[in-house]
Amino acid sequence: MILDDLDRHARERPGERAVVEISADGSVRELTWGALKNDADGVAAALGWLGVAVGEPVAFQLPNRLEFLTIALGVLRAGGVCEPLMPIFRERELAFMLGESRARILFVPDHFRGRDHAPMADGLRTVLPDLEHVIVLPDAFQLLLAEVPRLTAPAPDPHGLAQLLFTSGSTGEPKGALHRHDVLDRAADHHIEHFRLGPDDVIYVPSPLAHQTGFLYGMWIALRLGVPQVLQEVWDAETGLDAIRRFGVTFVQAATPFLADLTRVAEETGEQPERLRTFVATGAAIPRELARRSREVLEAEVGGAWGTTESCLGCAFAPGDPPERAWGSDGRALAGAELRVVDDAGRPLPVGEEGNFEVHTDCLFDGYLNRPELTAEAITIDGWYRTGDLARIDESGYVRITGRVKDVINRGGEKVPVAEIEQLLHAHPAVADVAIVAMPDERLGERACAFVVGDLDFDSMLAYLDSCRVSKTYWPERLELVDSLPRTPSGKIQKFVLRAQARELVTT
Repeated sequence: MILDDLDRHARERPGERAVVEISADGSVRELTWGALKNDADGVAAALGWLGVAVGEPVAFQLPNRLEFLTIALGVLRAGGVCEPLMPIFRERELAFMLGESRARILFVPDHFRGRDHAPMADGLRTVLPDLEHVIVLPDAFQLLLAEVPRLTAPAPDPHGLAQLLFTSGSTGEPKGALHRHDVLDRAADHHIEHFRLGPDDVIYVPSPLAHQTGFLYGMWIALRLGVPQVLQEVWDAETGLDAIRRFGVTFVQAATPFLADLTRVAEETGEQPERLRTFVATGAAIPRELARRSREVLEAEVGGAWGTTESCLGCAFAPGDPPERAWGSDGRALAGAELRVVDDAGRPLPVGEEGNFEVHTDCLFDGYLNRPELTAEAITIDGWYRTGDLARIDESGYVRITGRVKDVINRGGEKVPVAEIEQLLHAHPAVADVAIVAMPDERLGERACAFVVGDLDFDSMLAYLDSCRVSKTYWPERLELVDSLPRTPSGKIQKFVLRAQARELVTT
């Protein structure tokens, strides 16, 4: 169990480096294993004093800071459930997620008040009667810790819930995926085995810790292994490459844009990340030329992987795979996972045929919060998870994701909830009809392009979405006014036609 791992590391080597934070201003903070355990125990005591019950969600909207780790571990120590929230979320997303979980406690950073939605805390309290405490770091946080006596927290149930992580939905509402302690431990162990990680590794976490990539494949595996992890609060490629070199990073797992940026900086500066051994690119397919160049420039193995919040990592390239396999596919199954492709009736398809991609894994989530019908819909009768992706599996078991059944745009690993943004734009008085589709992008993989029937300019569209308090990551980045949208005889929008037009817009 991850808390037992923390206790062991703190007992056996209390003075060794556990975590490094590269702050937004470039300054560095560190915690040893002993200090990390001490701070996490302090958070647990404070949460106990606030009456956190076993299985109660505790929310925190934090960037990649040391406090993210101490709060997450403190929540687990207190018997609570971690509810990390992406820093990009604004009132609209937060109100929904906190309303679903009925969280009483929310931790936010000190620059929370300085954002363009400064009254957020007061606004959330007015619409969320369950929200009792908004604890602002560092002042209120340190005051809380100082006021609370240290108490011995009861040992959490290894089969109890540990994480509530909301995923962007294609139907307009995020879904809260629930994971248990033992499942996250098992997922981390499979990951460690697959990539042959060991006690000499150093893990780098540029992806948000509030995303499963950062939370599980950065923070959790580092804690499980007992090796240092390097956090970067705000993404900057120059700072990132310097951190990799300075702290001897050996393993990175992050979305493809991080790989592209690091490769560019390494090319421009001629600086090599000497100890970097493996870069696992997730969230979006790796362009072949980028993968080839990255291997050459970074002098590390580079390859793709596939996973979801619900299923954890299902397949990935493995160390030693031929380069064309590593970046020309999404890898092969990890331990504990089986993969298959089926037709719409659920019948397995022959090798090489495209169909619905499904996974059977011992790392499957515990279900969606408050949504038993969606949980049942996601799992087949024989226990396979319906991923919503289309794929082919070759004779050697390597997977290639070929598309998506669901209408979601993958912007650098962040899924844009298309239906929700379309619904909002439909409500604008100048919009008669709208459809949003993916537009290819060299760096992020995809961006959102809005095709609108009406009289709306780009700046007005952005101002409207801003007034709706929607995360800027979800805003369309191109607007095309059209006389009508292409439709089938039954009236369904032919998005494949619009996607083709969006591709033409990029190339012309």
